[in-house]
Amino acid sequence: MMVSCSRMMIMSPSSSSSSWRALVLVAAAVLSFSGHVVVAAAAAGHPDYADALAKAILFFQGQRSGRLPPDQAVKWRSNSGLSDGSAANVDLTGGYYDGGDNVKFGFPMAFTTTMLSWGVVEYGGRMRGRVLRDARDAVRWAADYLLRAATATPGVLYVGVGDPDADHRCWERPEDMDTPRAVYSVSASSPGSDVAAETAAALAAASLALRAADPGYSRRLLAAARDVMAFAVRHQGKYSDHVGGDVGAYYASYSGYQDELLWGSAWLLWATRNASYLDYLASLGANDGVDMFSWDNKLAGARVLLSRRALVNGDRRLDAFRRQAEDFICRILPGSPSSTTQYTPGGMMYKSGHANLQYVTSASFLLTTFAKYMAVSNHTFSCQSLPVTTKTLRALARKQVDYILGANPQGMSYMVGYGARFPQRIHHRGASMPSVAAHPAHIGCQEGFSGYFNAGGANPNVHTGAVVGGPDQHDAFPDERGDYDRSEPTTYTNAALVGCLAYFAGNNRS
Repeated sequence: MMVSCSRMMIMSPSSSSSSWRALVLVAAAVLSFSGHVVVAAAAAGHPDYADALAKAILFFQGQRSGRLPPDQAVKWRSNSGLSDGSAANVDLTGGYYDGGDNVKFGFPMAFTTTMLSWGVVEYGGRMRGRVLRDARDAVRWAADYLLRAATATPGVLYVGVGDPDADHRCWERPEDMDTPRAVYSVSASSPGSDVAAETAAALAAASLALRAADPGYSRRLLAAARDVMAFAVRHQGKYSDHVGGDVGAYYASYSGYQDELLWGSAWLLWATRNASYLDYLASLGANDGVDMFSWDNKLAGARVLLSRRALVNGDRRLDAFRRQAEDFICRILPGSPSSTTQYTPGGMMYKSGHANLQYVTSASFLLTTFAKYMAVSNHTFSCQSLPVTTKTLRALARKQVDYILGANPQGMSYMVGYGARFPQRIHHRGASMPSVAAHPAHIGCQEGFSGYFNAGGANPNVHTGAVVGGPDQHDAFPDERGDYDRSEPTTYTNAALVGCLAYFAGNNRS
């Protein structure tokens, strides 16, 4: 059975840049970065961040579920999941498939939405024209689905569509899927504070990201966010303890739900400016030290978000969260006396053997964003004997982004369609099988395995912008379709990367 184990672990277009990549391969130089050997393009400088940004956003079109719009640019995808929600007599069409399968998991989809929205809020000013419109469209595609999931039935939040076990026994295009489209939900009797508070965070963040473009829609999102957050607080419990059908096993809430209550309250504090959220988050006592940020554990993200108010607005009531954000940074900085983070010989941050790049992109986003807040307030701090400045944080984030885009021992971009060399056999059903336009006949569940999954050649469809799970702790990447830990892309990996790329695209010298 093909199960993407990355989900079962705690640690959860413009022109090509081929000229840059060629120079990397020809003129690469080895240099030391805080005791780690990295490959750098000595003559070529940094990659084309604007190109990578456009492609990272385009990726989300390839993950769409539902009826595709007339301006759909990813032509190898077609309509799918058009009856989603019918099992519960509600409309749950739309949204995103989380990775290479055809299930809609509400927990990581909400986190994806929050991170995409945060990227637009912080760095939308560095996006230009079509790129900003596409980023907002990516947010709205998810927000539309989450809004339906939150408001379709009073007192119920729908948190998943599709039987994950049945889905993973098949290798089917989303347009062909004929596995059960079971519907999963949380309610007062089957609570899920984690998924509810994350959904509230997503709706609140999306309301901020879309406020200027569509004020009326933004108000609807924020009203729903308030209601879902109230539900999360009133009916407390882990969703993976209550949701049936094993859906919770794929994205189990290992960290509990205190982190989501903090995260959701932080976003609603920003979006509403209502002091009641400040009082509530101060009462949560979510004080665990962390060295990663993911779809499961939101503590680091919430602390950085709250640092915005502490540093940019000078609200000293939030200094404790700012100090906790700095503790997180000290746990990941190379050379920090309190570092608990491993780096590969090539300089990649390494947290898990399961989709490691999700932790790289999420941490890099927090680094650039905290650096932004530091710059506004002229703030610095120290990790014991190691002084930390905005330059320190941006340099580490840039090293990680450059590694993903090809400045690594393999000389390979881990973003599909970017550069001259990138993964050809990603673990993704739709990308690995011919499109409906090229092969109109239905491709069955097991036929997909025998005819396409087990084929040795490159995928017929280039899933432009998809960032795969990435190399192992030795910088090795075999590019095998069956290796879901390293070869499967996920929406939350890309979502965190969008903001980083927007920052570096808009400021190539810092």
